Amino acid sequence: MAVAFYAEDGFSTGEKELRDNLTTLLASSAARVAVACSGDQLLGFAITTTSFGLENGLIAELEDLFVVPGARRRGLAGLLIEDSAGWARERGCRCLELVVAPNDREVGHLFAYYRERGFRDDGRRLISRRL
Repeated sequence: MAVAFYAEDGFSTGEKELRDNLTTLLASSAARVAVACSGDQLLGFAITTTSFGLENGLIAELEDLFVVPGARRRGLAGLLIEDSAGWARERGCRCLELVVAPNDREVGHLFAYYRERGFRDDGRRLISRRL
């Protein structure tokens, strides 16, 4: 499912690297991997991690959120977001952050979706450098 998510969003992370990273996340006390299921069918997942910084102390980032296309618009993403928020609160995090990556797509609907769930755009930009 993560391979489908990354392909849909235009990321090039390969399946082996995703598997290796998932194994590490599952073993980490600083990460939460939550899934949405119906019976034995996996419908979605959310991955949340924590970090500590000078400005905000302990924070959580909703790193990945995905619901399979056939299960969208049923409230599963909202449930996964609330699960991430609850997990972060239990650990003493002051906020839950997320990154919206346009990847050459229109993402205005995503900002609206997240605003409806209590997130606000503070105008910061994430820049990165591959190592």
